[in-house]
Amino acid sequence: MGTPTILAVDDEEKILGIYQTHLTEQGYSVRTASSGEEALLLARKHKPDLVILDLMLPGLSGFDVCEQLRQSSSVPIIVVSAKGQDRDKVEALDLGADDYLVKPFSTNELTARVRAVLRRISSHRSQGVPSPPNVRVGKLHIDFTLETVTIDGKPVRLSPTEYCLLRVLAVNAGTLLTHSTLLRLVWGAEYRDEVHYLRVFIRRLRLKIESDPEHPRYIITEPRAGYRFDPDPSPP
Repeated sequence: MGTPTILAVDDEEKILGIYQTHLTEQGYSVRTASSGEEALLLARKHKPDLVILDLMLPGLSGFDVCEQLRQSSSVPIIVVSAKGQDRDKVEALDLGADDYLVKPFSTNELTARVRAVLRRISSHRSQGVPSPPNVRVGKLHIDFTLETVTIDGKPVRLSPTEYCLLRVLAVNAGTLLTHSTLLRLVWGAEYRDEVHYLRVFIRRLRLKIESDPEHPRYIITEPRAGYRFDPDPSPP
């Protein structure tokens, strides 16, 4: 990956200035938008590597922008909001966000979150590291070389975080992975207490790959422990 491009979206000029100055100093290329409509236009035109998105925008809200981006793009999205309750985080993550940052935050915290999300994208693309064997279970096929997922031959669009989570589960098929292990392997050690992240992304994955998400065949819940990818699921 060359210099990552970040699209920062906020209706406050001062906040955009902080993003522009600090992230540029950290070596990123930064573009800014002050409205949801402008953000969608810039995202389509420049195809950024990461979007930092404030939820409370005039006109088209951050929730709407997040939802529309997810309809056509798998770009990672860090949502920013003054609301810090778990239910607010879950709502944003359910719409397709990859991370949630609560205002006010320090520039160090911002940098850490940006690096964590970008690391998630590149961690499974290390040059010189051979891809694990592809997985074909029932109608589900995961090609780790092409980084594609299909169900019955039809492509499944996954966000980078969704793909990373599925990859970790599938590579360790048949093995119980605890909540803390999955959070560490997919999100990083600093996310070890963010269990609601894991629950949201497991639900999102099931909606995309399971024929009956309420009775999953591939991603099995081990109560009060974690999750397991079943390499030999029972017929539906």
